[in-house]
Amino acid sequence: MPIRVEIYAAEGVAIAAVAQDGSLREIVEAGQTLVLEGVSWHPLDGGPVQPVGNRSVAPDDVYIATTDAQEDGPVHAQWHDISLDVGPYRVTGQMPTMPGFDPGRALARPTGEFVLLRDVRIALVGDTQGSSVNQPAAFVNRYVVDRVAADLMLGFYFPGAEMIVTGGHERSAAGAAAPAAGASTATPPATQVDAATPAGAAAQGPSLDG
Repeated sequence: MPIRVEIYAAEGVAIAAVAQDGSLREIVEAGQTLVLEGVSWHPLDGGPVQPVGNRSVAPDDVYIATTDAQEDGPVHAQWHDISLDVGPYRVTGQMPTMPGFDPGRALARPTGEFVLLRDVRIALVGDTQGSSVNQPAAFVNRYVVDRVAADLMLGFYFPGAEMIVTGGHERSAAGAAAPAAGASTATPPATQVDAATPAGAAAQGPSLDG
């Protein structure tokens, strides 16, 4: 049965249906091209919404993926407030870890390309006064995250991202911890984006292929 999805790419948002079998998590983690049906394309450059029919998108071009379908999170997880800059988007929400998780001694490392967040708000990084999109859950491509603010060090989750530990005074680049006096300890305020009427400067990079 097709599921409705919102795919956030570098240059805009595709609202469409996906007829592939499985949950959204299984679809994005399969590492295969997503086939989108009945795409409504919402460019970030302020252009008009475009109905573009069926399109395909490579998994690496998916920055954020959401769906109206129920996505179950891990059982007995502890949830941490987190703010991510993902290309042109600011994503705030909560990320799960297992009870007793210690990032400095954890043997388990994340697998797959996407990280689950719950209670998500998606906004444009450069538009603090715009509107926002709220979703119960979203999958974020951890390899395109530029900046992370959270209450624990998550550099191995988001390789290459600048890390800000909101409960202390650590800031690092490319996932390596390094002390920095005066580093911000507050989670950045959420900016806002409206997937139906996106606004802001267009980001560079491929999005959808015909």
